[in-house]
Amino acid sequence: MLKDIITTARGQQPADLILRNANIINVHSSEIIHSDIVILDDTIIGIGDGYTAREEIDLEGLYVAPGFIDAHVHIESSMVEVPQFTRAVLPLGTTSVVADPHEIANVLGYEGIRYMMESSKYNPLSVFFTLSSCVPSSPLETAGSELRAFDIFPFLREKWVVGLAEMMNYPGLLDGDPDVLDKLRIVDGKRIDGHAPGLSGFDLNAYIAAGVESDHECTTVAEAREKLRLGMYIMIREGTGTKNLRDLLPLVTPYNERRFMFCTDDRHPNDILHEGHMNFIIKSAIDQGLDPIRAIRLATLNTAEYFGLKKLGAVTPGKLADLVVFDNFDAFEIKQVYKNGKLVVRDGTAVYEPPARPHVPVRSSVNIGWLEGDEFKIPARGERARVIGVVPDQIVTDVLQCTVKTKNGFVISDLNQDIVKLFVVERHRGTGHIGKGLIKGFGLEHGAIATTIAHDSHNIIVVGVDDADILKAVLAINKMGGGIVVVDHEHVLDALELPIGGLMSDKPLEIVSSRMNDLLNATATLGVTLKDPIMTLSFMALPVIPRLKLTDLGLVDVEKFEHVELFLE
Repeated sequence: MLKDIITTARGQQPADLILRNANIINVHSSEIIHSDIVILDDTIIGIGDGYTAREEIDLEGLYVAPGFIDAHVHIESSMVEVPQFTRAVLPLGTTSVVADPHEIANVLGYEGIRYMMESSKYNPLSVFFTLSSCVPSSPLETAGSELRAFDIFPFLREKWVVGLAEMMNYPGLLDGDPDVLDKLRIVDGKRIDGHAPGLSGFDLNAYIAAGVESDHECTTVAEAREKLRLGMYIMIREGTGTKNLRDLLPLVTPYNERRFMFCTDDRHPNDILHEGHMNFIIKSAIDQGLDPIRAIRLATLNTAEYFGLKKLGAVTPGKLADLVVFDNFDAFEIKQVYKNGKLVVRDGTAVYEPPARPHVPVRSSVNIGWLEGDEFKIPARGERARVIGVVPDQIVTDVLQCTVKTKNGFVISDLNQDIVKLFVVERHRGTGHIGKGLIKGFGLEHGAIATTIAHDSHNIIVVGVDDADILKAVLAINKMGGGIVVVDHEHVLDALELPIGGLMSDKPLEIVSSRMNDLLNATATLGVTLKDPIMTLSFMALPVIPRLKLTDLGLVDVEKFEHVELFLE
């Protein structure tokens, strides 16, 4: 094969395919070159005129960019399996992703990671993996699995594993937790990604000195600048729950842009379907004033070089022929996508044959303790309580101190203050653990909403006005083996089954998106005014994102990294 590459590149034998009259985005030289792209099998072997090939396609001046690469994504957040995710993002120009199977690992452990790897095979999407470093994300919750350094070490030998995923347990790192340090030690030259919102000063120095190289949690220029100055790579995230592009883009300059990448992190089916994926981020960056070639470089070459993906990231000889053909920088409409030299997308439609789906069995993952019906009462142990304050369109929360409403010695929802009940029910081991809390700003006037998508341990999280609806929602989730449910007056208004780890459907993304729209419409009938209350709810259990969260073991003060009482002394 190597000899054929050399011979063909020298023009001594015909290539397989020539894409003629292309305006090539050269991310190395920051220019647009009008030329031909010459492909042999899956590899670009030449740029230039005068070659011959068995097949020629005239692009008539269309632009050609390298295939887009998502620097950090949890595929599970798309709520579909990898083959369906592929069919959704490939027409949008995404040809490679660096996935952290953190969500399913928290539910199914080693089995979950292996499931994601096996499901990624034979698809025209390169799925590289970083190994989930924090399962569970903290000792403040009950996860479905615990992965120690010993457990993840064998995966490091896998061809598609490129590093250690987001080290979100930065308190454990800073305190010298032995298992955390072991995970840093075993990486052996591969990348170590970070996750340290707000970390600064001496602690940030220690975090980086320990080997952490990137961060995707920056929300302000000041935060990103400090991390950039200390040598970190910055992944600019534009997901569903957290959107940082507009805030961070002013920091990107011609002098530092090689230290930036684009990522989606968590992007839900509706946004993928109606806005896009990496193409949406690139176009948004261009619309906000970033040079178009630079915007494309942040989604291609920078990510490829950071993760050592030597065959990806540019339209130059020796690279894999992962190519995105589009009309112009204004509309940014993708006309064709080539993967490994083969046409896989034409005019927005996938034209490849779906691969035979490998059989990867996944066990049931919902196992709650027996419920008698009174588990969702909150005994009043004072007049004032800590309340989680919703911050619209963000996954961070406020810490509020509010006077609670009571009846017969128990806390009840206070609609005048927009304070309702919040619970996290352990669903992995049948322990019966139920964390009890209150939340303000959800807008719920009646009914309940529950889901098994509850970052990061993915227990059942339920918000509701009265105990009967809350119980009904939890029982409905248990009966269908995981998913999302909306309840009112003890009647299920709508539900979506997520049988794969309580996180993913086995249906196409279009169907899941449609069902999510139905669910969101159902939440609106309960008085909710948040844009995506289901997404907001799913992050209320994440004890590594400030400031006040709820796990199955109780309220968590994230900044102190410890459990706190619901009632104030």
